[in-house]
Amino acid sequence: MPIAGPERLLRRVVFLLTRTVFLLTRPVFLLTRPVFLLTMVITMSQGQADQTKPDQTVLGAHNKKPESLTVKVENHSEPEVCAEKDNIDIRFLSPEVRSFRIQAIHPAYIGTLREDLALPDFTDCDMSSDPVFNPGKPRQVTLYETPWLWIVGQVYPGFWRPADVPVRIGDKVEHGIHLVQVYQRTAQRMEEMLVVYPPDGYWRARPLPAKHMNWTAYGSSFMVGPVTHEGRPVVAFKELRFDPETLTFHFPFVAGGEGSLKLDRLDTDHISLEVALKGDLPNDKPFAALRSMYVTEINNDASRVAWREKGKTRWGEEHILDYNGGEATEFWAGRYTPSRHNMSAPDMTFSRFGK
Repeated sequence: MPIAGPERLLRRVVFLLTRTVFLLTRPVFLLTRPVFLLTMVITMSQGQADQTKPDQTVLGAHNKKPESLTVKVENHSEPEVCAEKDNIDIRFLSPEVRSFRIQAIHPAYIGTLREDLALPDFTDCDMSSDPVFNPGKPRQVTLYETPWLWIVGQVYPGFWRPADVPVRIGDKVEHGIHLVQVYQRTAQRMEEMLVVYPPDGYWRARPLPAKHMNWTAYGSSFMVGPVTHEGRPVVAFKELRFDPETLTFHFPFVAGGEGSLKLDRLDTDHISLEVALKGDLPNDKPFAALRSMYVTEINNDASRVAWREKGKTRWGEEHILDYNGGEATEFWAGRYTPSRHNMSAPDMTFSRFGK
């Protein structure tokens, strides 16, 4: 429909008024434009200069690692042909250490894996002489549960040591537990990230599965506290307590003193555990140990070690059976290449030894 005469006239008037305002303000725009351009040039120049300066909040003390004590490392590992025996035995000693960090980190080759082989391998294994204690009927008990955290206790039909360590969470106490499992909800399912065997003080940890994998394996074990030898290396707990508010395990030792292990960080790359020791700990016993398995380069949970020494500018590296021990401020055990056994098992690090 054509526009009527009055409406057309009105539009013409609005157009003329708009054009008049534009012509009146154009000189102001032309005068201020050089100032605007000069301001932009100065701002960009300052930005480029700032980019060449180091960011002290990133490169300064913020990123500096805390000073680590030097600890003595002993290697008591022995050759073995059975893949289900922990023949790797590395112990850490220092009368001063009262805190340190343990991490389980996906191996460097995790991105090349598509599946894992984690079934037990009892080839060349003779365990007929191992002690067995039969506590009774197997059972599973939920020790603690929220929508995002689940802690489970397992009772086995048999174990190599008596299960006489009480497990306590809040007001709930369970006896006869062989294994405690810790799960955390991620995405739409619960993922197991940490286990501990109260009868002998062995722990295992693993990160969340790598993003391209549905599941990854446990590997090496570790112990926290005075390591003694009762047929094999053990750490004897008086009891095991868990505080859900702080995500911390507490465990007084039969040999004296007390330890705690806090779940600090967990993601698809690593799990970080903060350990603290206190009380009258025996000075002549290791305060921690790493247990693992090595048969061959293609059948192991750990095949290499690396360590840092105070004042040295490079890491030392060695085959796990050939390492003679020494001093270290940081220690790593893991693999450079996949093994057919638990190929996704994490590397382990011990670091940040402090008083």
